[in-house]
Amino acid sequence: MSTVPTSFKRSESGGLRIEWSDGHVAELPLEFLRDECPCAGCKGEMGLLGVYHPPPPQEGKPGQYGLKKVEPVGKYAVNLIWEDGHDTGIYSWSYLLEIENKRSAAEN
Repeated sequence: MSTVPTSFKRSESGGLRIEWSDGHVAELPLEFLRDECPCAGCKGEMGLLGVYHPPPPQEGKPGQYGLKKVEPVGKYAVNLIWEDGHDTGIYSWSYLLEIENKRSAAEN
């Protein structure tokens, strides 16, 4: 069985607290989640013939790290909607686990 969230809520530190079905708990800061947004506008995209097109440089915007709303996407992901209007990042459960592991590895 895949690991899926059993609880998804704001943490006391202001980030997101995710409790997973395997029993572990992750607390991810909002800044980290926004910087790891998986949408093509933030991560870049593959064009024709497999040519990678990086995203344009991002400038800080008011509300960039403020989370407005979390919406479920089916039974496999959430869409994080930011106060600056950005709303195209779909964070799948597997992607959240991947970036959580990336953050944990960087801290150790």
